[in-house]
Amino acid sequence: MSNPPNSAGLPDQLRRRLGVSDAVMIGLGSMIGAGIFAALAPAARAAGSGLLIGLAVAAVVAYCNATSSARLAALYPASGGTYVYGRERLGEFWGYLAGWAFVVGKTASCAAMALTVGSYVWPGQAHAVAVAAVVALTAVNYTGVQKSALLTRIVVAVVLAVLAAVVVSVSVSGAADAGRLNVGSDATFGGVLQASGLLFFAFAGYARIATLGEEVRHPARTIPRAIPVALGITLAVYAAVAVSVLSVLGPQQLADSEAPLADAARAAGAEWLVPVVRVGAPIAALGSLLALILGVSRTTLAMARDRHLPHTLAAVHPRFQVPHRAELVVGAVVAVVAATADLRGAIGFSSFGVLAYYAVANASAWTLTPAEGRPARIIPLAGLAGCLALAFALPPASAITGAAVLAAGAAVYGVRRALTIHRT
Repeated sequence: MSNPPNSAGLPDQLRRRLGVSDAVMIGLGSMIGAGIFAALAPAARAAGSGLLIGLAVAAVVAYCNATSSARLAALYPASGGTYVYGRERLGEFWGYLAGWAFVVGKTASCAAMALTVGSYVWPGQAHAVAVAAVVALTAVNYTGVQKSALLTRIVVAVVLAVLAAVVVSVSVSGAADAGRLNVGSDATFGGVLQASGLLFFAFAGYARIATLGEEVRHPARTIPRAIPVALGITLAVYAAVAVSVLSVLGPQQLADSEAPLADAARAAGAEWLVPVVRVGAPIAALGSLLALILGVSRTTLAMARDRHLPHTLAAVHPRFQVPHRAELVVGAVVAVVAATADLRGAIGFSSFGVLAYYAVANASAWTLTPAEGRPARIIPLAGLAGCLALAFALPPASAITGAAVLAAGAAVYGVRRALTIHRT
């Protein structure tokens, strides 16, 4: 195995500015975003009354992934996340494949979040608003990661306040009925697994902490603390929201809802809360988009450093200490996609890519030694099995498209390697 990367002395080194609270907030901003506003309904359509079981399964897989990622990030505190871990522990190809899955899947997620903002803010001009949101948040990221962390704190505070208002209003209303939480015969094993895969989309943000490894102070201590804290807070929030919404709407009405949290507030008699939720949803999407652009650009930076992407994208701005060219390219690609396509149906595709990414992370963690901080062997094993099971339990179109994209990435790698060998 090669030694953990050390960027000291490199001209394109990123500056370590983020502490534990900053890292936790970036993770929360990635997870507590538009997913909780959008993912409950399709998950309920898949799982029916087994929705909460699906949420629990997604949380267990997310915990295994987070634990594996935290141990690896402490050992390899460089930008790129699982792209770096796969390369160092399993070989160059697996690192490349993880990076490919992350960049492609999360670029689609960025466009989906931007379009979510547009559909709430100005439905008639959703594409134009989406592009404006991408441009604005790319500019924020360009001026420094500390400003991104500050804006993320504000977004997280607003979204948590909205979600807390929904939970409290629904819970104290007479419309809530605990009987609606019971699991009935409509819940199937396959449906619950598919719901877990869809809900995993809303849990995937802790990767952003790992991909920022080069910008975190004392990463060996900070990252293993920040990831489980962010995941634990997110799980508690999601569980409270899912239980409250399900208790007032029931699985069938939830499955048919286009705006579950707003419908839950309306059913609970809290009409005043409906416009608040409709404002909170685009703010949540903006928070997710901010963190997504941040994470995708860092993985692009890492792949460019190794020349799997154009090396010019590896540049770091001398003043702002950010991968400015990678951020501009990612922002431009997302803006083009958001302007020309409706990607809100891309949750399944994005989930497939992210689950493939974490499968590589768990396989990498399996190779750690006790001296390197290896977690209990059951954790990476369960994480790997869970990622594969959830990926192929997704809707067939999402699984087939995701597998095709991974195969295309592998083919590009093979051609490039063959050309390199031929030249030498």
